[in-house]
Amino acid sequence: MNFIDENLINSLLDINPQNVDFVLDKALQLKGLSLEDVAKLINIKDDENLQKLFKTASKIKQLIYGNRLVLFAPLYVSNHCSNNCLYCGFRIDNTSMKRTCLTLDQIKKETKFILEQGHKRILMLMGENSECSLDYFFKSIKAVYSVKDSKGNSIRRINIEIAPLTDDQFKILNNVKIGTYTVFQETYHHDTYKEMHPTGKKADYNWRIECMDRALSNGINDVGIGALFGLYDYRFEVLALIQHAKHLDEKFNVGPHTISVPRLEPAQNAPAANNIPHPVSDKDFKKIVAVLRCAVPYTGIILSTRESADMRKQVFDLGVSQISAGSKTNPGGYEESIVNPENEEQFSLNDTRSTGEIISSVLNQGYVPSFCTGCYRLGRVGKDFMDLAKPGLIKLHCLPNALTTLKEYLVDYADIETKQSGNEIIKKEIENIPSEERKELTNKYLKRIENGERDLYF
Repeated sequence: MNFIDENLINSLLDINPQNVDFVLDKALQLKGLSLEDVAKLINIKDDENLQKLFKTASKIKQLIYGNRLVLFAPLYVSNHCSNNCLYCGFRIDNTSMKRTCLTLDQIKKETKFILEQGHKRILMLMGENSECSLDYFFKSIKAVYSVKDSKGNSIRRINIEIAPLTDDQFKILNNVKIGTYTVFQETYHHDTYKEMHPTGKKADYNWRIECMDRALSNGINDVGIGALFGLYDYRFEVLALIQHAKHLDEKFNVGPHTISVPRLEPAQNAPAANNIPHPVSDKDFKKIVAVLRCAVPYTGIILSTRESADMRKQVFDLGVSQISAGSKTNPGGYEESIVNPENEEQFSLNDTRSTGEIISSVLNQGYVPSFCTGCYRLGRVGKDFMDLAKPGLIKLHCLPNALTTLKEYLVDYADIETKQSGNEIIKKEIENIPSEERKELTNKYLKRIENGERDLYF
């Protein structure tokens, strides 16, 4: 597949960021930007235009997502991997790492711990290795859904991040109850990709880049893409992400449901992670988030706990719409009695706060922590979701669902202080629901939740 045009990207890498105001006005129309437009924004260096970019990204975030931030927790079920990625602690040449493939009972214990923190969404991950098969992964998904915590709550949606599948495997996956299927290209630059992936199935650039085409062609509704910033020039990676997004949108009428923006962090015995080839400054990282929000306004932007608490706070306004909370990046990391977690992390974390601490901080910033899974379960997926997200109409559903799921958290898990700040946010945000009828029904749902009902959504 030739949709990643390196020659075109290289020709735009040093484009003069002229007519920035015109490009930003275009971005506010919520119809996306051309590759040349994106190149102009990603090359902004002066503070004046950078602030204009940040202000525009913030406006777009508000128009489509409002103050919502969707929360999830990653669940690693295995760190066995046959690939040799030079930036990953799971790489096969890291022989000092203890390898673990959790049993189904262990997975249930991990799930219960995550549930007791208030989570309703999980991102499930595992390495690419025959030790833990695809069939095992499907059984793991069923195991997660079977768990209830002390409040009687269960996980409502599982998104997955696993290695690229074949057409036949995607057809099987299509019958499994999942949300978004995610695969990062890691780096879109061919030569860098080859250098960073010396051995293993992942060494095949084309097999990976074609993954989302196979997924969407075989019934998967929502896909997530991403690049690992720090492996190559961040400007190249942003332009390539946009090329990938445009390719999917033009071919399937479904752009990426999410784009993830991880920065390279240290990892055990991972040479590229411990000597980052192309470090990305905090200033440039904020620019990455803002440019992506302007370029693909409909797409969820995911921020992980790789970033520090302070940096996460700074980029919420710039376009981030989903965040992980209370994360562990090793199998058995939540329920530490399962395995010895030492030396088993995929990469280092910077935001090590608990889920409760993160939720309290999010509320104090004026954002709505959301555990919403309504779209998945009502069939607002794929093109149907995009038709609502692109013009900003999804807020009619997502804001009420954010408030009802926040209310559940406040009743079931929050401390007194968090309950107070959370209820104040609910009272304020309910006025922003763009329908009097929906506003009235949301108030009724909130009262029913206070009286013990759960899982009320639009």
